[in-house]
Amino acid sequence: MAIPGPDTRVVELRVHGILGTTPERLTDSVAAVEVAGDGLGRVVRPADRLRRPAPGPVLQTTARPVPRVVEGYLWGRMTSGGLAKAAWAMLFPFAMANVAHWMLPPARPDSRIGFLLGHALRALLRVAALLLTALLVAQVTVVSLDLIAAQCLQPGGACLAGVAPDWLRSEWARVAVGLIPPALLILLLHQVAKVDWEVNKAEAGASTNPVAGLTGLRQDAPPPPGQSAVLPGDAVEADPDTPALRALHTTGALATAAVMATGGPAGPMSATATQVWLTAVVLFLLSLVGVLLLDDPARPSAAASRRLRMLLGTVPRKLIVTLGIAVLAASVVVMRPLPSPSPSSMPTQFSGDTIGLLAVAFAGCVLVFAVLLAPAAWAARRGWAGRPRNLRPWAGGWMAAPVLGMSGLLGAGFGAGIALTIVALLGTENVTPPPAYETLTVLWGATAVLSLLALAVIVPVILTRRWLAEHQDRLAPAEATLLHAGRPDDRRTAARAWWWANLEREHLHHALLAFAALLALGSAVALIQYATGADVPEWLEPLAAVGVIALAALALALIRTVYLAKSRPNTARLLGVLADLACFWPREAHPTVPPCYALKVVPELVHRAAEHLRDPAARVVLVGHSQGSLLAAVAAGRLLRTLPESDRSRLGLVTAGSQLQWAYPRAFPAVVPHESLTELSGSLSGRWRALCRGTDALGGGVTTWNRQVYEGTLIGVGFRADGTEGPLPSATRSPSGALVLGGDHWLPDPARGPFTGRRWGPGVLGHNDFNSDPEWDRAVAIAAGLELPPRGQAGEYSHLLAGVRHHVAEADDLDDALDGEANSEADVPTILVTRVDAVLPSQAEKPVTALPAGNGESSAVSESDETVTPPDVPAAPGAKTSRKAAKRKVAAAVDENGDPIVPDAPRGKSTPWERGGDLPGRRKS
Repeated sequence: MAIPGPDTRVVELRVHGILGTTPERLTDSVAAVEVAGDGLGRVVRPADRLRRPAPGPVLQTTARPVPRVVEGYLWGRMTSGGLAKAAWAMLFPFAMANVAHWMLPPARPDSRIGFLLGHALRALLRVAALLLTALLVAQVTVVSLDLIAAQCLQPGGACLAGVAPDWLRSEWARVAVGLIPPALLILLLHQVAKVDWEVNKAEAGASTNPVAGLTGLRQDAPPPPGQSAVLPGDAVEADPDTPALRALHTTGALATAAVMATGGPAGPMSATATQVWLTAVVLFLLSLVGVLLLDDPARPSAAASRRLRMLLGTVPRKLIVTLGIAVLAASVVVMRPLPSPSPSSMPTQFSGDTIGLLAVAFAGCVLVFAVLLAPAAWAARRGWAGRPRNLRPWAGGWMAAPVLGMSGLLGAGFGAGIALTIVALLGTENVTPPPAYETLTVLWGATAVLSLLALAVIVPVILTRRWLAEHQDRLAPAEATLLHAGRPDDRRTAARAWWWANLEREHLHHALLAFAALLALGSAVALIQYATGADVPEWLEPLAAVGVIALAALALALIRTVYLAKSRPNTARLLGVLADLACFWPREAHPTVPPCYALKVVPELVHRAAEHLRDPAARVVLVGHSQGSLLAAVAAGRLLRTLPESDRSRLGLVTAGSQLQWAYPRAFPAVVPHESLTELSGSLSGRWRALCRGTDALGGGVTTWNRQVYEGTLIGVGFRADGTEGPLPSATRSPSGALVLGGDHWLPDPARGPFTGRRWGPGVLGHNDFNSDPEWDRAVAIAAGLELPPRGQAGEYSHLLAGVRHHVAEADDLDDALDGEANSEADVPTILVTRVDAVLPSQAEKPVTALPAGNGESSAVSESDETVTPPDVPAAPGAKTSRKAAKRKVAAAVDENGDPIVPDAPRGKSTPWERGGDLPGRRKS
């Protein structure tokens, strides 16, 4: 611990999470004022009554009070706002395809097969993204050109009679009505793809280029000696291919509209349209080949990509886009006169099979992608095979495939829902949708029915399990019992919230996989019906009817969400969450996605922290809540790359309600790999603290895992201060009642208190209001290097976890787990991960085990001269406790309420109410 000098001050730089916040809430003050920023990225501080920046509350440390400056970085304006969120909602399928790129498993650099698979997977993602763009344009063209212009507005038609003026049924007016909407859509997509957030020149140096602002640090400063090249978010950088990718998507979209206007995939509608139709087809194929070859320039496979990028410079890009515009304009001339469908030939040739062909092509692309992703994930599994199951990537690294599939199905569903809603409004006797929509109705009908059946089974099972757990007193995990020792009401309240939070964290990806499987099953039914060309059989007609209702509901939900985002931005919480999560990722697979705020936030955070660190008396602590924890961790990694050693020791990190263990490393194993978090923890030497609540469904533990409660003490495995990971000293109790294990501070929720001089938050707080807990200040002080990290009993219980062979007992019955092969006398000590997380050591062998000494060094503890016995039962000389006897003692150690009896007060500091006589099972001295 560095003793603070007379001028020492702490700068607490806070970063908020999803959905944004206000300056006052971020700085925990009644008033706040901006002190830096450009209006999008704002740096704020608490303010006095004269609107002047004011110092934050003094930070109490063990040595003396230290002045503190509280600053907050607000980035919510980059994703919030009615118009922005309304636009992003329409592009959500594109964003899902782009996110799928970042979910790819890491490729081993020494594996030729992994290299080829990675190249093929990225190429397939870009092709699928182009097909998504073409599908959206095709669906808008069908609505405007086919349903409205060709069918509804035909001369003498009954559709919109008395509503549409006669001049709107003229030939040129119908052409304009048919082609202006897709042209405007393509223009909108092109403009959205050009939007980027520029790094504030005053905040991140001379360059305003967001790429230079983010990647320049990595390029100009190699990793310090002894530091790995892997830190969180190293791969999060802008792709210089984006302008070329944008031009190819715009050209492909223009070509799609032109092909549909001149006859569709079946061929040109007339001899005069042949040349225009052929030119449009060639343009689309060239766009397809271009995105196929346009790989990441930083990869070894990028020779063809670099040559293609040279060919797609500024002038060539403008030329091909201009050619696409010319082809669409020429189609206006050659398509006249518009065909007027007869009742026997409806719909017109404008519908053709364009949507069906694009949908089948996308489905085939996803199928090949899923097949190739399986061996790529299998090859990458060597990197995580030795980890506990809850730290491995979701779906074994295969999660990108269902996400990509859902992007196409949602995109097709949005368009079909809007088209079918328009058909219903105009009247089915006046307009007829294209045949492909009949297939889509079957798909969504099958998905809706299967989803309802699945919910009818899953919901009762979940409710029954919860009821049984509550009535058998198995609802609260052991950690909750320790956190709320002596407070049975709080324990019961916390147990219910903890159970639901665990359910959401552990099974979110299972729900996504189940929904993707249902969509895949529905797609198989629909594709078989479409491929055979047969009419919907009679037994599938109910599915088609349900599908129409489901698609209409989907369209209305989308329209309502967009309306709420525009008129009442604060109410569109779900849309805000999706926008904030999708906007974090730079454009890779699809150019028409919201601009990446990380490319602006991270360099500005880095610059702000570096500015404060120029003062040798300043200690900077980056504090991130929820999504802000990822931004803060990436910024900390950038700073560790560039700062000298003397400045790195004055940098700390605090995360609260973070997804840096249960979500990001598992969903994005190549971007936030587990190893990068280990490296970050070691580089900070214990100055990374994580505030956690078990009741938080969006957060959770960050630096520890395999947590067990043994004899009233919390033990586990986690990151060590020396950059390794392994068994940790047992948890300590903080003055506020929190349990501190490794870098994780587990907060009681509901909190103990109220506390003098602290703002009070009653009830279960879950994911909110972490800074109201007194443990916040303690974590900041430790991260600032002003207090030593808590040290538990570094040899009393942690040997149970050292050098073990992890043995996961899936059975609910502890007897079965203990009486299995782990009873072998030759077994090494075994962790039994059961419902109650009991840990019982084997007595057959007593090896000498290396244990962490708290400062990164190791000390040897021999087990050869003692037998582990419960602390409240003295061991007779030479006596040994059998595994079954120990098991019986664990089972019997409960009181009349079913609460486990804690033999000793938890190690470390205890609060006054925990030293009283109400602590169950407290041994009197």
